[in-house]
Amino acid sequence: MCPGARETAVRRMESSGHQEAASEASEMVDEVGGLVAAEEREQLGEEAHRLGRASFLCDLRHDVDQTFVANVPQPEPGAVSRWRMKDRMKTGYVALVMCLNIGVDPPDVIKISPCARMECWIDPLSTTSSKALDAIGKSLQAQYERWQPRAKYKVCLDPTVEEVKKLCVHCRKNARTERVLFHYNGHGVPRPTANGEIWLFNKHFTQYIPLSVYELESCLGNPSIYVFDCSAAGMIVEAFCERQDFGSGGGPSTPSTISMRDCILLAACGAHEILPQNSDLPADVFTACLTTPIKIALRWFCPRSLLSLHPDLIDKIPGRQNDRKTPLGELNWIFTAITDTIAWNVLPRDLFQRLFRQDLLVASLFRNFLLAERIMRDVNCCPQSFPRLPPTHQHSMWHAWDMAAEICLSQIPNLLSDPTAEFQPSPFFTEQLTAFEVWLEHGSELKKPPEQLPIVLQVLLSQSHRFRALVLLGRFLDMGAWAVDLALSVGIFPYVLKLLQTTATDLRQILVFIWTKILALDKSCQVDLVKDGGHVYFIQFLKSADIHPEQRAMAAFVLAVIVDGHPRGQEACIYAKPGLIGICLSLIQDSTNVPEGQPEPLLLQWLCLCLGKLWDGSSDGLTLAFQDNAPAILGKVLSEPQPEVRAAATFALGTLVKVGLDQPSNNVGSDDDLEEATEVAEEVIARCLLKVLCDGSPLVRAELATALARLASSHNGMFRLAAAAYLKPPSHSTVLQASGVGLKSPGGYLSPSVVPGGSHSDADQGPQTIDGRTSNQPGFRGVSSSGSLEGSTGTSPMSGNQVLGESAGFGTPNNTGSRSWKRSEDGNVYVQCVTAVYALARDPFPRVARLGRQVLRIMGVESAQIMMGAKAGANRSGGHQRNSSVPALPPTPSISGILHRSTSWVASTSGNLASTWRSSTPPPSPPTRQPFLGDPPGGLRRAASMDMSAALNAPWDTPKTPATGVQALSPAPITRNANTGLSDTPGMTTPQGTPQGPLAVNHELADPASLLPESIFYKWSCGHFSRSLLDPVHDDEEENLARRERREKEALKGIEMCQHSSVSKVSDQIASWDTGSETGTKAVLLHPFKPLICIADEKETIRIWDYEEATVVNTFDNHNTPDKGVSKLCLLNELDDSLLLVASSDGSVRVWKDYTQTDNHRLATAWQTVQGHKPGSRSISAVVDWHQMSGYLYASGQISWIMAWDLDREQLVSTISSHSDSSVSAMAACQTQNAHVVAGCEDGSVRLYDIRSRDMLVSAMKPHAHKVVGLDFQPGMDFSKVISASPAGDLKFLDMRNSSAPYLEIEAHKGGHLTTLSVHRHAPVIATGSGKQLIKTFNTSGEQLSIVRYHNSFLGQRIGPVSALGFHPYKVLLAAGAVDSLVSIYAGESVQGG
Repeated sequence: MCPGARETAVRRMESSGHQEAASEASEMVDEVGGLVAAEEREQLGEEAHRLGRASFLCDLRHDVDQTFVANVPQPEPGAVSRWRMKDRMKTGYVALVMCLNIGVDPPDVIKISPCARMECWIDPLSTTSSKALDAIGKSLQAQYERWQPRAKYKVCLDPTVEEVKKLCVHCRKNARTERVLFHYNGHGVPRPTANGEIWLFNKHFTQYIPLSVYELESCLGNPSIYVFDCSAAGMIVEAFCERQDFGSGGGPSTPSTISMRDCILLAACGAHEILPQNSDLPADVFTACLTTPIKIALRWFCPRSLLSLHPDLIDKIPGRQNDRKTPLGELNWIFTAITDTIAWNVLPRDLFQRLFRQDLLVASLFRNFLLAERIMRDVNCCPQSFPRLPPTHQHSMWHAWDMAAEICLSQIPNLLSDPTAEFQPSPFFTEQLTAFEVWLEHGSELKKPPEQLPIVLQVLLSQSHRFRALVLLGRFLDMGAWAVDLALSVGIFPYVLKLLQTTATDLRQILVFIWTKILALDKSCQVDLVKDGGHVYFIQFLKSADIHPEQRAMAAFVLAVIVDGHPRGQEACIYAKPGLIGICLSLIQDSTNVPEGQPEPLLLQWLCLCLGKLWDGSSDGLTLAFQDNAPAILGKVLSEPQPEVRAAATFALGTLVKVGLDQPSNNVGSDDDLEEATEVAEEVIARCLLKVLCDGSPLVRAELATALARLASSHNGMFRLAAAAYLKPPSHSTVLQASGVGLKSPGGYLSPSVVPGGSHSDADQGPQTIDGRTSNQPGFRGVSSSGSLEGSTGTSPMSGNQVLGESAGFGTPNNTGSRSWKRSEDGNVYVQCVTAVYALARDPFPRVARLGRQVLRIMGVESAQIMMGAKAGANRSGGHQRNSSVPALPPTPSISGILHRSTSWVASTSGNLASTWRSSTPPPSPPTRQPFLGDPPGGLRRAASMDMSAALNAPWDTPKTPATGVQALSPAPITRNANTGLSDTPGMTTPQGTPQGPLAVNHELADPASLLPESIFYKWSCGHFSRSLLDPVHDDEEENLARRERREKEALKGIEMCQHSSVSKVSDQIASWDTGSETGTKAVLLHPFKPLICIADEKETIRIWDYEEATVVNTFDNHNTPDKGVSKLCLLNELDDSLLLVASSDGSVRVWKDYTQTDNHRLATAWQTVQGHKPGSRSISAVVDWHQMSGYLYASGQISWIMAWDLDREQLVSTISSHSDSSVSAMAACQTQNAHVVAGCEDGSVRLYDIRSRDMLVSAMKPHAHKVVGLDFQPGMDFSKVISASPAGDLKFLDMRNSSAPYLEIEAHKGGHLTTLSVHRHAPVIATGSGKQLIKTFNTSGEQLSIVRYHNSFLGQRIGPVSALGFHPYKVLLAAGAVDSLVSIYAGESVQGG
């Protein structure tokens, strides 16, 4: 109740003095108003639900079109693998040269008093000079051995020039290509010269002898690292850098003298600096920093700490540096983490890799060099290096080190005084992990990388922090390829590889996740995993109990990558205990037999992909697969609802086909037994693969084409024979002998569900004998209304196809590289496969069609010949053109009538049986048909027909001899001769110059295996794991939700206005557009939320027009094949980023993304909704309708069935019998209910179906004497109210609950010529169009509202014969198209008036 009515009622009560009554009335009015409002809200809620909240065909698999692989998420080449050091090396020799000359100061150094004296922590004045020198040398060697214990050390004390040269030559000779370290201590000699010379001694220590660093480098060679601990050490670095041929070793370049890149220098100070003489520091403070970093760091820190600790306590710190649980070990651990972190954050990635990951000793020296820079800059010295490093002495991480050192040192007095005291670990790593976690909450690729990443690596060494560190690392890796690159570059790989040896169960899931992210972006790690036995870890995880299916899928993915193209990995996984094949097959069986709920699709998908990669190219793997009955197990997966799962199963079945493999290494039994078992298994594979020929997903059909290519290559000779039989016209005797058996549907015709593909199937004439009667041979089962064969449960409509009689088969050709299925009754499987290939070659999805044509080339059908045959054939086909993608392919027959087609003499360009084939009496010989190409004046010379019956009926096990008139096939090409039955093509010759027919099967192709197409489904599937798994990122998610909410409100508002509006007329033209089409408009569609109209003409050119701006938004061709004709335009997901569904008259459907973006439209998917047509029909004349609520697409045509396709599953889910001998001519799905569809037939009958019921047919009536040209449900919730129209001009209002007669009839167009009908979805408005150039509108009571006529005046409306009408779903707007190029939009008066 409106507020005004309530106030009026209350006011009247009050004015009459009835206060109490007025109060009660007010309450009653409020209650009634509340109920009314609640009802309105409930009704709007139902309307909102009917808008369809689900979205379809918007998964990742629909983001690809013809380019397909271009959208496979792959990292840039080398973007990830650059972390792996290609030239990893080690330092094998260390030369320690000590020029101390103890007791004698060099002439250019003036020492202060007291000054620094300690060398290698030994006071040289504490003993005799010789003993001190020897002790210092040994101490320096011991300090270096802590970092590289396996190197060979040579100590040279106060040497001469010759001794140093000899030492360098010796080191290089023994080190070979390994790195040599040259350590020079020049504290007892003068500074280096400006020319880059260091000083040594003569034999009697009476002179300083210079040695050029160039000579030094020529003796030492490369790769090498130099440490110069002397004053003015920077002079040497400058001299090295100024040299033109720096690093060449003074001679020609060799593998051991590569370039200056392999030479590293560390110098204690700058070119004009002297070493510090502070007595608190050792004299060799630079060497101390490089070799004893913890000791010198703490000694330097103690005077600066508030703890006031004595430096002598440092030597008493308990523990060992390699024991992280002790104070000294923890300090060393923290120091390593901090210096690694500093280097990681300041150095370029390649320089970090070279200095900190290439060589263990070099990495240690450079970590310690960062400490040397911090300490020595405090005493006005700047250590130098080559390569040059940026300043790091003020990095913030040094504060973290100071804090960690202070916490540790504060415990030392207590630990030393109380032996029972426990050391409290530093909170350093816990705090750093927390900082890393905070970064994960707010960081991204666009922000600065987390500086704690190297620390996370170090934390993995700690058992107490390991789990948390792995979880955080997994979260980081999940952020994308850049994160994996960073983690691998910092050196995470050897750590996580080592962790696979752990038995800790709590780490299994996170380790599997981490390896999933790594292998998703770098396949090369498979070698390391197999080498270290890491594959066993994932196999054990895969078979473990109580594992979440998604985690099992990750393990299956990891194993799939391990075996992908890696024979050693395949062998390791095949023969692992337990074997991977058995585990995967067992899990597949368990998943498909789950009684409650659906199996995890991702797990099924990757189990199949893992198996496919495991046995692909492995004879041993194939043998074990056949022993475990893999084809039968995988065959059950082909009916799963997820297209990705079906595609994966198809991929696995395809890789089971043996292509060019040797015998397995451990074959059991004889070779003949094994070969026979393989052939039987491959026959099962072929039959399984044919089940998905009619699959709605191009993803699945592409894998089918790839699998059939392997079969065609493996059984090449038999496939070529089958292709030849498919193409050749037979002799009349063969036609008489052919078994014309087939399936009899309840409606009297062949079920379209058993026709594999193609829009013009000769077999659709029905399984007939030569006299035209339908064969009812025993042994064949009928097809139920659900589309499955009677007696079979849960099978595809294709699964029960019977082919030929028991005698169908082919002889084995003289082709040594081909195998054949030996049993005679299996020969027709070849024909089924060839038929499937032809169907795929005509597929509406371009990539699938391209793969199908590639398989044809493997079978010997040359594409060039096909193209030439097409051009002439299309011109001679009686005006009916063929698909240009496979222009001259013969029509695809029904599987059930395969031999009938393969041995028929029907012209392959016509697409229909010759009229004589349907005659009651057989002709004495096949009639002359139109030639494929234009022939010379002499006409087409026909060759003798190939009598296939002898070959088909010949036993498989006996030697094959040519039948009468048939020559044995040989490697020679099939040309125009007595064997071909093909015509010559002018200008077309074989490589030998022999003329060849346009559809010949070429037997001189290259090795068929070389033509095999490569499946890209596996690579595409890997992209799933390269994206975020923990927090899927949808950049436009908020925008999409806002748009959906906005459109939903707009739609509900429009529905309410339409339901409550009173339309008086719909005749005000608000827009008109000349499309420029030469063929007229076939379908129109108004966009529900944008001022756009979609228009399709007879040539299937789609035009998108903005009728407010009067501009063309986009124009594109639906397809480029000759078979043209649009039956309907539908909009999918109208509340979201909508998709445009274009249904063609041949039964194919194409769905377009971004159709409103100029030249940016993309094909999301395409498939054949209807296959075949009834006898006597020249086309399918498909009719379709889309139901957004359920996601079902209904399709029918010149068949006796209605096909229900689930677009979420992309699968045919129901085949509804029309219960009529007449074809369906119009169809509509109820948009307010979930399961009702109404169909009008050519005999004038109308039938209502409920797909939820067993019988499906709800009611039927025959309101028209002519075919139904249009029908739809009336606006509102009542699904039983239907409006239908016929060409006679009558409009019938039907209540399907009362099937006796229409409850209202209108003669909408006297004299007939009614062409189209449109019913508004929510407003009570109906529009009809006539071929007499007028449009009439009616309300649901049958009253005429308005009429639009043709006016030739200047201001009049010009319309042609109306061919298409379409209402706006939420406004009273009507779009009209005519057989001319004019399209108009008319508005209802209620809309115009507000």
